[in-house]
Amino acid sequence: MLFNLSDHPSIANQFMAELRDVRIQQDRMRFRRNLERLGEVLAYEISKTLEYKTIEVETPLGIAQVQVPARQIVLGTILRAGLPMHNGMLSFFDGAGNAFISAYRMHHKDGSFEIRLEYVSAPDLNDKVLILCDPMLATGSSIDLALRELRRHGRPARVHIATAIASTYGVQFLQRTHPDADIWMGALDEELTAKSYIVPGLGDAGDLAFGSKVDEEE
Repeated sequence: MLFNLSDHPSIANQFMAELRDVRIQQDRMRFRRNLERLGEVLAYEISKTLEYKTIEVETPLGIAQVQVPARQIVLGTILRAGLPMHNGMLSFFDGAGNAFISAYRMHHKDGSFEIRLEYVSAPDLNDKVLILCDPMLATGSSIDLALRELRRHGRPARVHIATAIASTYGVQFLQRTHPDADIWMGALDEELTAKSYIVPGLGDAGDLAFGSKVDEEE
């Protein structure tokens, strides 16, 4: 399944507008908060597709029957840019397990690059619902590699990919490589540059959220 929030006008459009706005981006705290809020909205939308079971809850006046998620949820994040979205989702799925993946681009002199993993921490994923979030889905290579590595920790009952902005190329790539995964996004952009940046996109989400090496040197 492919779900694009922009096709369903809501307050999430305001969050997306602020994430893209070069002026508002200067406020790192607001940028992080908008990623968190987008994560919260996507978590709510994903929750509508989960399996539920009925439990009995004792109230001061009696017993109420309530539907709650039937399977354990695991939130996965590609560091460092995915942390704000992860926190937003965790505020909704507060009982979820957590998985963290450290990945980076290794650039070559010819302009090409490859994705390398440095660190993976994950609980047992067998029969769990895995939600992997990364704010930018450009080529899809990072998410593809992360999912392949996470599947070494068990076979999830269902897989969801959550992102702020995706490229058409990246979505199509993941639909081929992980056809069982549902993809949830804030917006879909058509263009991908020769250096694999999404246009119009929003820039480097990690740098905007946490600062770049250039900022630190200054």
